[in-house]
Amino acid sequence: MIKSMTGFGRAEQTVGEKTFMVELKALNGKQFELQLKLPPLLRPYEFEIRNMLQADLYRGSVDCYINIKQNGTAKPVAINTDLIRAYYRQLESLADELKIDTNAVLSSLLRLPEVVTPAMDVLSETDFKDFTQVLQAALKELNGHRQEEGASIEKDLLSRIENIKAQEEEILKLEPVRMVKIKEEIHQLLAEHVGKENIDGNRLEQELIFYMEKIDIHEEQIRLRQHCDYFKEIMEGPEQGKGKKLSFLLQEIGREINTTGSKAYDAGIQKCVVQMKDELEKAKEQVLNVL
Repeated sequence: MIKSMTGFGRAEQTVGEKTFMVELKALNGKQFELQLKLPPLLRPYEFEIRNMLQADLYRGSVDCYINIKQNGTAKPVAINTDLIRAYYRQLESLADELKIDTNAVLSSLLRLPEVVTPAMDVLSETDFKDFTQVLQAALKELNGHRQEEGASIEKDLLSRIENIKAQEEEILKLEPVRMVKIKEEIHQLLAEHVGKENIDGNRLEQELIFYMEKIDIHEEQIRLRQHCDYFKEIMEGPEQGKGKKLSFLLQEIGREINTTGSKAYDAGIQKCVVQMKDELEKAKEQVLNVL
């Protein structure tokens, strides 16, 4: 079973006076790349959160947004008194210059930027354990999406590999006819340009054997079948992170297909090679989505 790299997960839960909310979005990526947005309460735990996400998601470009809402009326805040004094001194100087009354300026000062801010509390260990359960729920939903999409990708990849193997079987049927045809063409060319009476039979036989060995595609077809079977074996395996391995294997399959095409010298086999290349390119596009 394979997984896709793309998915979405969201979880929200209220515990005591806090509501934890986690949103995860994963897209394709060669490595694990994380964009993490944390509230101040969770910043001391950033390293643990990153490790949890990487261990579970393994690979891909991941956006993670986390929010904590403080329920109830009593929300801890901090008043920056030094900043208020600095604001007030400047306003007082300006008021003296413009002869403006400053008696009711406090309410305005409290609305100025960074005067009143949420208190920088640290989330307790108990609350962090509650948060990790919400994070795991979001991860579970995202991985569920990855698995569903992965099943669709797996079905498509298997069909591509089966189509390549079907074309390889057609090549095996054409191969004996190809060799006979090439021998006949060589004999005919020599007869036309040299003359049958001038042909050295022993030398011709040696040259034919050497030439036939150079254009033989038997080994390429064996390796191609082995690569296709190994590709299916990897997809059915239990391990995580198969995308890179499958991508490397498709490169090897492509090598054998290209070598077969360069040695073919046969229209029927070339048609099969073109069909295999078409299936291979579609498989390469799909495998980019595999975790």
